[in-house]
Amino acid sequence: MQGHGQQKPFLKLLLLISFTFALAFSGCAGLPGIGGTATTTPTPRPATPSAAAESCPPVLFSSSVTCYTPLQLRQYYGFEPLIQRGYTGKGQTIIDIVSFGSPTLQQDLDVFSRRFQLPLTKVQVIQPIQKPEYDPHHDKSGWAGETELDVEIIHALAPEAQIVVLVSPVAETEGTVGLPEFRQLIQYAIDHHLGTIVSQSWGASEVTLADAAGQQEIQQWNALLQRATVEEHMTFFSSSGDNGATDYADLNMSRLSPKATTSFAADVPWVTSVGGTTLLRQGQQVHEIGWSRSGGGFSSFFPEPAYQKSLPAATQAAFQGRRGVPDVAAAADPATNLAFYFNGVWETVGGTSASAPMWAALAAIANQMAGHPLGFLNPALYTIATSANYQRDFHDITVGDNSVNQGVNVPGYPAGAGWDAVTGLGSPNAQYLIPDLIRTQANLAATGQ
Repeated sequence: MQGHGQQKPFLKLLLLISFTFALAFSGCAGLPGIGGTATTTPTPRPATPSAAAESCPPVLFSSSVTCYTPLQLRQYYGFEPLIQRGYTGKGQTIIDIVSFGSPTLQQDLDVFSRRFQLPLTKVQVIQPIQKPEYDPHHDKSGWAGETELDVEIIHALAPEAQIVVLVSPVAETEGTVGLPEFRQLIQYAIDHHLGTIVSQSWGASEVTLADAAGQQEIQQWNALLQRATVEEHMTFFSSSGDNGATDYADLNMSRLSPKATTSFAADVPWVTSVGGTTLLRQGQQVHEIGWSRSGGGFSSFFPEPAYQKSLPAATQAAFQGRRGVPDVAAAADPATNLAFYFNGVWETVGGTSASAPMWAALAAIANQMAGHPLGFLNPALYTIATSANYQRDFHDITVGDNSVNQGVNVPGYPAGAGWDAVTGLGSPNAQYLIPDLIRTQANLAATGQ
């Protein structure tokens, strides 16, 4: 498990809850022509959401809090023009992999949906593993928050996508703990054809997986994810982590590694790894910088995949034949203040737990627009990155650094033009990226790539 804002001992969720309140914004980009055939006939949405949908709800400890609402996120990341055209993720299913789940998930989601005028949706929660509960670090409350963040973010950006939460009774912590059960959940999703998009907001440090048991587990994961992407046309997203250029060095999560490392499963070449950004407002303009705690770097386990070898020579020098993380990014800094309703309380939240489900929502809209599952996105994403459309399709983030100076001093990586080990290729401008993604996937398939 990875990171938490009010950090508890041993808790390593990629969820960060914040009571430090930041700025909101508004604004909407134009809509380009859209290609592709939808699996369902899009229904145009109302052109102007009400004032309630644009404002923040009351937040604990404050009577005047600003935050980023679902509408504002959809506007900034280019989702809203597509949603106005009826591309809402309808007909698609996103699978969320978690430990324990949350007993208040459905009622909290209903409050969140009503507040932001989102359609009410019934989340399907499945617990297929019949094992005794194992929670050595007493992290169930953290996992509950994690589950609800994932679901609320997905619903905010792809409001008509179906959501399935697959729950393990075993806590994922560090090392191999919890990983066989999560792998079992993915196999269950495949066997029961639950959906083609998987969001994973958890991670385990590569340092804790370097032993023989860890390597055996990783090999099984790699084989499973390869089969799922190639044969089942599934799309996997994983949070890159909240510890910058390093991660934990021990199973108890008591100390960070003094050397640069990265996290599993974001390091798997068959996964689209999602890093984190900070949204900043200057006047009426909003821009992004790399979040200082965005997990990123180079894998000790996996070689550089072919799709990353297409990056420019100047970028290649840092790879040294290794898999680079992350592939892409989205808002994660807790100071950004994403609106979040959990266990009957309005809060603000962050972490790469938020950025991974944002991209899962994008994939749902892309699949709806294409009329079929796009499957493995990385080759197309990196092809777009070397095309003339890159600056239009992505927010290329060139400011930021993920060096660590908290207990250990680990030199990180600077954000820069094109791919970098803080924000990957950058964050999406979905209204342009999705149509280009569909076309690029088709072109790659036609040429046998």
